[in-house]
Amino acid sequence: MLHTVRTWMSKPVVVVDPDSSVSYAMTLMRRRRIHSVIVNVSEDNPSYGIVTTTDIRDKIAAADRNPAETAVREVMSGPLILAKPEWTLKECSQFMQKHNIHHLPVADENGTLVGMISATDIFIAVEESGWGESKK
Repeated sequence: MLHTVRTWMSKPVVVVDPDSSVSYAMTLMRRRRIHSVIVNVSEDNPSYGIVTTTDIRDKIAAADRNPAETAVREVMSGPLILAKPEWTLKECSQFMQKHNIHHLPVADENGTLVGMISATDIFIAVEESGWGESKK
């Protein structure tokens, strides 16, 4: 069993424009059954943000804002920290814990986004495959 980010990350990365409405992002997230979307802040120099279900809870619902009238750029977090596909799930878990994040975009050696890894993906990996040889 390979415990690498590459093995367990979700693909493809769902990307939205910063001027898209939060309603649009929410619809994508619901239809694709994902909990975050990447925001492509700049076409010229790759720069990304992220909108998560937590952002929607805290910055839309709790703030009583209309998602149809709010652009994702107003609620996104960024700049993003990126994971590497060759990281082990242990390295990724420790990194996510250190930075208190639950979703990490994954970029290859050229900086191209190739996937997303989440706390849920790590949970599924551990639940489905275990974490090495069990000791009886």
